[in-house]
Amino acid sequence: VGLYLWEHIFGEHLQPSDLTAQWREGSQKAGKTYFSFITGPSVVPGYFSVEAENVVLVLNGREKAKIAYATQWLHYAQTLIRTHKIQHLAVVLLGNEQCNNEWIQPYLKRHGGFVNLLFVTYDYALVNEEDIFQWPLGVATYRKFPVVEPSWSMLHDPRSYLCNFLGTVYKNSSRETLMEILKQDGLDKLCWIAAREQWQPQETNESFKSFQDALLQSDLTLCPVGINTECYRIYEACSYGSLPVIEDVMTPGDCGNSSMYHSAPLQLLKTMGAPFIFIKNWKELPAVLEKEKKMRLQEKIQRRKKLLEWYRNFKAWMRQKFINTLENSFLHGDKG
Repeated sequence: VGLYLWEHIFGEHLQPSDLTAQWREGSQKAGKTYFSFITGPSVVPGYFSVEAENVVLVLNGREKAKIAYATQWLHYAQTLIRTHKIQHLAVVLLGNEQCNNEWIQPYLKRHGGFVNLLFVTYDYALVNEEDIFQWPLGVATYRKFPVVEPSWSMLHDPRSYLCNFLGTVYKNSSRETLMEILKQDGLDKLCWIAAREQWQPQETNESFKSFQDALLQSDLTLCPVGINTECYRIYEACSYGSLPVIEDVMTPGDCGNSSMYHSAPLQLLKTMGAPFIFIKNWKELPAVLEKEKKMRLQEKIQRRKKLLEWYRNFKAWMRQKFINTLENSFLHGDKG
């Protein structure tokens, strides 16, 4: 989430470019604010210099071990606030996929804590657009998904496949239904389908190249729900101009129905007018693919342009909103 924020939303690089470096950093002047970003295994609680008065921590709250590490960071930040080393703190949180983020609540200012602002992934029910904001999941930077610059051929070339799905097919999930429907009318012959039975956290170079090729060679990317409706695949498909076809259903857990939004899931994307195809059931897919077969290349080119432009605008809007929110909360009319 941190790399997506810096490299994709802020559009900046990190030095050194070596992804395995112990310490990587970058900086950007935006609005009235000078941002500097640091990441890497050497950046641990208590071992980075704080010259800034305002700090944004990017934390992982996916599971117990990650939360334990995240709370170390929060306690370190609390010490810095108590000793007046820093003034304000915001958190960007890779939230739990079922929106069980209760552990962070006592740290929020509204509950007597010291975290001024929280930007959190998924349709967290406490999003209020005042001090808690929804944040996009983005691409799988941990699998080294790159910043993609659209090329002429990406926009204009015919693509070999109507659709793609590369991923894990969990037992008794809607993904099984999807695979059955694709096989029924031989639709799987028209699409790039590579299903596996077990999730693989780490891609091989070969499987990753295959995934990028599938996105580049398909007009549609099928996005069945996993533990959450929102997945990296949505943003990765946008990067290559392959239109996401999203299974628009709520997943089990505590996501959705915040005071701001009522028709979850994917509120952030829907609010921003994402030009995706939303379906409630994979039985609707044959009709979608039938329509796709009849589309002229010219129409597909226009759709790709619209999708890539929307995605570029979405990232620019998220960047501006992030900067404005921080400045309004932290600077209070200061000059820097």
